Amino acid sequence: MRHQIILIIHLLAATVWVGGHLILLFKYVPKAIISKSLEELSSFRKNFEPVGMPSLFILIITGILMAYDFDVTIDKWFLFKNSIEKIVSIKLILLFISLTLAFITLKFILPSINKISPYILYFIIFLVTTIAVTMLILGSLVRRGGL
Repeated sequence: MRHQIILIIHLLAATVWVGGHLILLFKYVPKAIISKSLEELSSFRKNFEPVGMPSLFILIITGILMAYDFDVTIDKWFLFKNSIEKIVSIKLILLFISLTLAFITLKFILPSINKISPYILYFIIFLVTTIAVTMLILGSLVRRGGL
């Protein structure tokens, strides 16, 4: 029962995280391209962060708890020995890539957005959204026994 409750919490957080990025990519990025303004993206970010960041934190915690439920402890991360270990390891790699992209965006892209093409930002949004959807798909494969 504990695992089921953690899974439900994980799925709710994934709904917020993935859904928010899909809305950003499909609604706000096209508007920004058409208007040639990043104001709406900035507004979305300010409104999404208070729910998006806690949902990401919840995803990380519940993901680790569920990995342990499947006996994929920290010493087995990145070993890729069985189907569930593969999913956990790939999801962790994708998480690190997403966090790296977020760091690059916050430290380098946004501060100099007026000097560089906004399409770099749009591409990063596309990458992070694609990673989020990929992680969702990988998580759904656990039910089928993994990869």
